[in-house]
Amino acid sequence: METKEKQEQARAEGLTRLFRKTLHLLEQAIAAISILALLVALGMEVYRMITTPGYFSDIDTYLHSILTIVVGLEFVRMLIDTTPSNILEVLTVAITRHVILSHDDPLSNLACIACIAALFATRRFLVRKAEMKEDLNED
Repeated sequence: METKEKQEQARAEGLTRLFRKTLHLLEQAIAAISILALLVALGMEVYRMITTPGYFSDIDTYLHSILTIVVGLEFVRMLIDTTPSNILEVLTVAITRHVILSHDDPLSNLACIACIAALFATRRFLVRKAEMKEDLNED
């Protein structure tokens, strides 16, 4: 009876490992596709910089495009190396991009700054240093 339970448990663990490995491979594939898309976007942006007269006169468009690419790169880094540190960095960059690009009311900006402060506090006080480097995909 015990061997049958052990066999079922081993089968379940094997299935769990297979699912994790499959998900990890899918994450890697999504990261590769995202890198290609970001490289194309960067190339298009550089082409616009060169060919469009007065491109830098509209700084909002430039910042929007470049910071979107930066957030995308951080997202890809998070997909490749899923650690608490990378997740917190992606959130920080995304919120910072929102503060820079949005021209909302001051309370919205204050809320975003409070969120960034909370992320830094979370990193400093709630996440242990050993966990910051630990890959979350491996259990």
